[in-house]
Amino acid sequence: MMKPRVDKDLLPMKAHYFLFNAGTAPVVPYMPTLARQLGYSNGVVGTMYAILPVVGMLAKPLLGFIGDRYQRHRTLFIMGEILTAVAFFLIMFTPAIPRTPPSVTFHCHSGEANINFCTGDQCTLNEIERQYADKTLQCKLHCQTQPYMWDIICQDWLKNSTTCPSNTTTSVNITTTLNNLLVEKNETSNVGCMFFSVPHIKGTINGSTVNMYCPKHKPYFNTTCAMDCNDAFLASKLADSPVISTSSAMGLYQFWWFFGMLIISWIGMAAVVSIGDAICFGILGDRGHLYGKQRLFGSIGWGVVSLLSGALVDNMSNGVEKDYTIVFWMTAVIMSLDVVASLKLKHTQTHLSPNILKDVGQMFLSVRCLIFFIWCIFIGLGTALIWNFLFVHLESLGGCDASYMKTLQGFVMTIQCFCGELPFFFFSGWILKKIGHINAMSVVLFGFGVRFILYSMLQDPWYVLPIELLNGITFGLFYATMASYASIVAPPGTESTMQGLVGAIFEGIGVSVGSLIAGYLFDAIGGGHTFEIFGVAAFVAFIVHVCVQMYLQRHQSSSEAENGTVKYLAPTDAMQMLNDQEYVT
Repeated sequence: MMKPRVDKDLLPMKAHYFLFNAGTAPVVPYMPTLARQLGYSNGVVGTMYAILPVVGMLAKPLLGFIGDRYQRHRTLFIMGEILTAVAFFLIMFTPAIPRTPPSVTFHCHSGEANINFCTGDQCTLNEIERQYADKTLQCKLHCQTQPYMWDIICQDWLKNSTTCPSNTTTSVNITTTLNNLLVEKNETSNVGCMFFSVPHIKGTINGSTVNMYCPKHKPYFNTTCAMDCNDAFLASKLADSPVISTSSAMGLYQFWWFFGMLIISWIGMAAVVSIGDAICFGILGDRGHLYGKQRLFGSIGWGVVSLLSGALVDNMSNGVEKDYTIVFWMTAVIMSLDVVASLKLKHTQTHLSPNILKDVGQMFLSVRCLIFFIWCIFIGLGTALIWNFLFVHLESLGGCDASYMKTLQGFVMTIQCFCGELPFFFFSGWILKKIGHINAMSVVLFGFGVRFILYSMLQDPWYVLPIELLNGITFGLFYATMASYASIVAPPGTESTMQGLVGAIFEGIGVSVGSLIAGYLFDAIGGGHTFEIFGVAAFVAFIVHVCVQMYLQRHQSSSEAENGTVKYLAPTDAMQMLNDQEYVT
């Protein structure tokens, strides 16, 4: 029996998958939360992450075409790694947008004065209540006024002052002390309010010292004020809603710097992912079944570093806002090592297509390839829901006790990688040999249906952990099936273009549209019902896919097989080299 040996030509490829995923793991999951910390609304974040997949959709096939046309695969591949590392690192220097003081309401009625702030975020109210129940704050208020309000301001508060402004003044500056915090919650409307009382103490209005009180015989009034208490925690909590909107963000250079660096990083990642897979299959040659055993090292890298980076961010942050400096440096260092490893790759393309666009265009003339592309889009829809909204769903289930949430999310990613993706990547060649690509595609759709229905039934967020084992089917088996089939059907000389095209269809169409749909449904009906709808849709897609494939199998004409039209290969044909036992890694 021949002793299995390690193919040294594949070692740099394994190192790349490990280092590239380890290098992007510290930053990719945290970009949406960093954007929120910088002051952008959920609408701004959602808009950015709807556009970014479209950027990838355009970049992947274009860069793949350039690589195939000019035979510069490794050059573009390494340039993509450098571009990704530099763009992510420069995000660290994005300046925060100017914060305006939070808006509150000043009430004066029946002898009492108070400052209040209402929100539907009960967790925010609970945090403020715990922090300020027994504290006194010195605050500055810039309040909008109406003419009738000056009866109180001039006749009662400024009655000893000779500098009372005209009642046509539209604003007033007040410096006062706030204490006796009270939080009231309306369980029916799910809206709660916090109240700081303004006691009978000295305050300052437009530079004049006054006694702050509301006389009982005067009419009620209330006005909106910008409040600055020189307290970072309170300001951050009150500024949670609203923050900079999409229209306002468009006029800020800080936004364009941040979004521009994200766009550049996605272009770099598009080059690395699409061309990298083509290089891998090129090195493997007729041993395409070993792709999963190379790609699994990416899961290892992501799983290890994502858990480590989350812990480092928590430990190195001081105060309310998280300090992400360490993750940007981690990305820079690890991605530099990836470039070094990639320089060791030995890859030369042996085929050159004389008409790449025409050859790839033939894919769209095959019914079976069109079904494959549609399948990629459906998987992208489901993947978007998991990538962008699973953690949001878990945090809503966790309620206000967020002390364990980042730990839980770290465990989620670890189980996804080590217990889900890794074994399925390892056995993907064997699985595809046994069941074939068609059946594998059906299994992935069924796996999504089960996963989403289980998410919709969650009550305790910790029960999500066993569900994450299904990530092996919905991502590990899916990605191996998608990449290997794209390599099999690609005409000679179009390998990079085909990988880029398939990746663009999956991410640029599927993930982008899925993000928009999922975001709308989350706001409209909540997380549980959204997962339920996606789960039912996945089961319907599974049934339709099985029926269509059975129909095509029965009515496939012999002429299709004879004239070389692209089709799904049978398991024994598609993985014909699985019996080669000389190489095992």
